Amino acid sequence: MRRGLQLLADCAPISNARDADRRMRAAIGSAKRSDRFSRQQGFDRAIARLVHGTRVPAEIKEWFANESMAQGARRKWWRTAFHPAVIAIAIALAVIGFISWAKFSEQMHTFPGEPIARKLLSVASTTRPSQLETIQADAGTMGDLFLMKHRLEHYDVPPEFARLRTLGARVFDDEEAGRVAEIAVDEKRMQLFLFPAPRDAKTAQPQEFSGWRYIEQEGWTGAVRERAGVLFMAAIRGPKKDLARYVKE
Repeated sequence: MRRGLQLLADCAPISNARDADRRMRAAIGSAKRSDRFSRQQGFDRAIARLVHGTRVPAEIKEWFANESMAQGARRKWWRTAFHPAVIAIAIALAVIGFISWAKFSEQMHTFPGEPIARKLLSVASTTRPSQLETIQADAGTMGDLFLMKHRLEHYDVPPEFARLRTLGARVFDDEEAGRVAEIAVDEKRMQLFLFPAPRDAKTAQPQEFSGWRYIEQEGWTGAVRERAGVLFMAAIRGPKKDLARYVKE
């Protein structure tokens, strides 16, 4: 017999073969030619008679007294919801959603020059007073000094920090940032940085953004804004709230 017909014959019904479909009847017709099929059918019928003749104890009958139990009761929703597999899938989806939200939020809060600003936060944490030239004046006047002495245009301190008294200042070159002006002020030991905004690779124009942007790193917080192609950052050791009161949104 062909394999397909043999498989059908192996599971042929022991009842009247006329109730089977055409292909099953063809398989049974082919299988009847062998003694093996007849012996198997006889054995199956004997087992069926034995099963039907076996008495079912009363306590077993009670299990199937309810028709819904015989058909299989519906699984309650809360059992399905608290199934370990469902819980594992829910946790995985929650983790994926949180990571996606965190990535989206991070991209929304990034701004041109952020890597350089973070680098300068590290500079602020390591700057010593001896590295600065002692200058006592209003921070708002430092723009004129940078222009006349170092020829740095638009290195002006925003009005929010212009009235703070300075302790010292310096100008240094950084491979990534370019010419950086650093000002130390007496107010909360704050440090102010001015450095060129990164330029667009295609147009070579300074990349602009509006408003103040905050960054945090190793206990330091910086508030950054852009004006006329120059980035200004006020850095302080402490949380964002210590800087927020100086900044006008």
